[in-house]
Amino acid sequence: MKKTILKSPVNRFVFIALFSLMAMGACKSKKKVVAETPPPAPVEQVEAPAAPSTPDLSAEEAAVGKLENYFNSVANSNNVQAANATIQEALGMFSNQETPVLIVIHEESGIKDYDEPTTISKYLNYLKDTKKNLNFISDIRLDGSGRVSELELRRK
Repeated sequence: MKKTILKSPVNRFVFIALFSLMAMGACKSKKKVVAETPPPAPVEQVEAPAAPSTPDLSAEEAAVGKLENYFNSVANSNNVQAANATIQEALGMFSNQETPVLIVIHEESGIKDYDEPTTISKYLNYLKDTKKNLNFISDIRLDGSGRVSELELRRK
C-alpha cells in the first residue's frame, strides 16, 4: 500500500500553512511598500564649532619639539658659522650654558645607567663636531620661567 504525505491531518495542515506563507510573501508589491513610507522629516543642521586642528601642546612638548629641531639643525649644518648660530639660538632655551645633560646608556628594572654627565654647551658642540644626532629627548625639566633646567637623552 502506498501512503501519501497529505493523508495525515497534521501533515496536511503544515503543508497548507507553508504554502500560505509563501504565497503571502510572494504577492506583496515593493512599490506599495515604498509608497506607504512617509518621507523623512527634515533634520536641522547645527554647525558645531570647528575643533582645533592641532591640540594645544604643553610647555614640555613644545620645548622638546624645538630642541629636537635645533639638535638636528646643528648636526646637519653645512658650515661652522651656521652651526654656531643655531647653538646660540638653542642656548637661549636653557636656564644657563651649564645645564646638565644626562644620557641614558642602559635601563633595567627602572634603574638607569648614565653616560658621563655633560652640559648643554658641550653636547651641542659635540653634535656640531660629529654631525650625528644619535639621541632623542626622553625627559625634560623646566624651571619657573619656562627654561630648560635638566635634559635626559636616550639612544635612538
